[in-house]
Amino acid sequence: MTDTTVQQVAAAAWRIRRYALRMGEVQGQGYIGQALGYADVLATAFAHGMNLKPDEPEWEGRDRFLLSHGHYAIACYAALIEAGIIPEEELETYGSDDSRLPMSGMATYTPGMEISGGSLGQGLCIGVGMALGLKHKQSAAWVVNSMSDGELDEGSTWEAAMSAAHHGLSNLIVLVDINRQQADGNSHTILGFEPLEDKWTSFGWYVQRVNGNDVSALVTAFDNAKRYPENQPRVILCDTLMGKGVPFLEQRDKNHFIRVDADEWQKALAVLDANKPEGVL
Repeated sequence: MTDTTVQQVAAAAWRIRRYALRMGEVQGQGYIGQALGYADVLATAFAHGMNLKPDEPEWEGRDRFLLSHGHYAIACYAALIEAGIIPEEELETYGSDDSRLPMSGMATYTPGMEISGGSLGQGLCIGVGMALGLKHKQSAAWVVNSMSDGELDEGSTWEAAMSAAHHGLSNLIVLVDINRQQADGNSHTILGFEPLEDKWTSFGWYVQRVNGNDVSALVTAFDNAKRYPENQPRVILCDTLMGKGVPFLEQRDKNHFIRVDADEWQKALAVLDANKPEGVL
């Protein structure tokens, strides 16, 4: 890992946050707390960790990114714009009629969107099948399944985790956004899921847990996951702060579906711009 790599990923994360805020302003709403909090993870995956061809999103040799938590679509679109798969000007169509950027991720609409997510607990199941198929084809492609901590409440998640280890799916990386918020309240009060490292390890996975807003730690974790020599699936548990990068949004009491007033979108962009990473033009 080089400092240049970390700087490039940090710059990508900053732009992802800006793209997400600009899309949110179009509709005056959106899962912005998640987009801001998860931007560093997405930047690491798309700008560093995955092999993609922006002008050929269905290239057979591509790594597959599965957005299991479909309500994070605004964040994923921002990452796809940053990756060059979706033109930047399309963000102005977010959530509009006939847009390729609907409010929940749908594979039939959006280039680079591998699955229609949102029915929580299903993405990892699909990812296991996809990774198994690629393994049988002796493909070098990776499957990267992104999911929320709320999906840890679902039995299907743990069935899929057990299956992945059983089949030795060393081409599967799971990213879990641990922001500790769900629609009904704090995640641990809905259904306690700790100790997560021990649970995933006991299911036969190679486990890393990092600060999901530390780009250097994320880059190292992604590199470790891809280089790990054993025949096991890999999971990176990412502890994130919802609203990251915009302090007045970080401090909202409830920001699962955060309320942003009309005049606050530009204020949030101004905060980001005042804290632009070094080297960003």
